[in-house]
Amino acid sequence: MTVPLKTGERIDQLFAEGIQIIQSKEVFSFSLDAVLLANFPRIPQKGQIVDLCAGNGAVGLFVSGKTAAPITQIEIQPRLADMGQRSILLNHLEEQVTMVPGDIEDCFNYLQPDSIDLVLCNPPYFKELPTSRKNPNPHLAIARHEIETNLDEVIRIASGLLKTNGHFAMVHRPDRFLDIIDTLRKYDIAPKRLQFVYPKVGKEANILLVEGIRNGKEAGLKILPPLLTTDENGDYTPEIRGMLYEK
Repeated sequence: MTVPLKTGERIDQLFAEGIQIIQSKEVFSFSLDAVLLANFPRIPQKGQIVDLCAGNGAVGLFVSGKTAAPITQIEIQPRLADMGQRSILLNHLEEQVTMVPGDIEDCFNYLQPDSIDLVLCNPPYFKELPTSRKNPNPHLAIARHEIETNLDEVIRIASGLLKTNGHFAMVHRPDRFLDIIDTLRKYDIAPKRLQFVYPKVGKEANILLVEGIRNGKEAGLKILPPLLTTDENGDYTPEIRGMLYEK
């Protein structure tokens, strides 16, 4: 199928998953965060998966090859949702992956509460404060700052979607760690797995991966070994190369 590109768009590929994805530096391009999230949680082989704050659809597309479960993606920015929809067609995944343009708050109009096996989210990271310095590009500002949604709303909606013992996985920033843990527990998601990601040895962590279980037991939290993205030469570590390039 020939999928048309719009002005400023390009097609990139995640070689490890054999996925092509439409991107635009003017609007949004996926980063390593999306790849890390797609490789972090236990992926159910059946049931239903939801990708909140889907952007151009990277996370859901990267997960699609790991499961036969249907994946619903939700993205509030129409241009990003359109890019994601065309990437679904580009990869011939229209029978498995669905992109829904709209507010995540409206998801219960078409998704049943207490029915989802895995909710994924790569949300905006930065709090919306009067002193916040936001990107002048509105597409990038919405993707990075809590303008259209926030941590509390994301986790509340995820909890409402998940069935008991369903999993929630999110990528975020380490400096929001306490907010994340408090909010997960507020909405009855027990944190179960945490991993801090470091740009290289000697640097502070700059990415946090977290997985929780709805109505799970409080005990049993695991802190996984640190994950380094680059070595002393600035090259990707074997773990990251495997996620990006190796089948």
